[in-house]
Amino acid sequence: MTRQFGTGPAFAPNASAGSVEAASALTRDRSPTAKKASSQLYTPEQRARRDTTPWTLVQGILAPVQFLVFLVSLALVIRYLVSGEGFALATWSVVIKTLVLYTIMITGAIWEKVVFGRYLFAPSFFWEDVFSMLVLALHTAYLIAVFFDLLGAQGQMLLALAAYVTYVINAAQFVWKLRQARLQSPTTPPANPSFSVGAAS
Repeated sequence: MTRQFGTGPAFAPNASAGSVEAASALTRDRSPTAKKASSQLYTPEQRARRDTTPWTLVQGILAPVQFLVFLVSLALVIRYLVSGEGFALATWSVVIKTLVLYTIMITGAIWEKVVFGRYLFAPSFFWEDVFSMLVLALHTAYLIAVFFDLLGAQGQMLLALAAYVTYVINAAQFVWKLRQARLQSPTTPPANPSFSVGAAS
């Protein structure tokens, strides 16, 4: 008794050709070149927009300004926690740091819209933007605590420190992405990416 193969519709010539074509496409998608393209932070069009928009320069200026404000404020906050002196000065420094954060969050969102077509959570910077929301929330919570006189002086300064810890982590995220962008640049190093908290967004 002879077994017959290929008699069902799945083995028809057209279906077989389609299966081969689909398998070939899947193989191409899994190739190193395809994987490399999918891991790029910017498409050529996005890279061109990043390099030509003035918002890239704005972010490149605001990011180090915010970091300098952070360093001064951090020193003042620690000074108060250690010595109990300079509460008003430390408070004002955190308020200023928070206002700079708001500014760079807004300009970073505009930058992201120009380059990626959305104000927040572009795939290339999704997790950085997600963590930026925590940074923003803690800084805002500090302003609320100051405005409504909550938590007491010690509690407010500790909240400021918590906000600053998240800021440093978020800044490190964006620095890492900047390094990736430089390594992926085909010619010259790219301008500063959306560095919203360290940059945000």
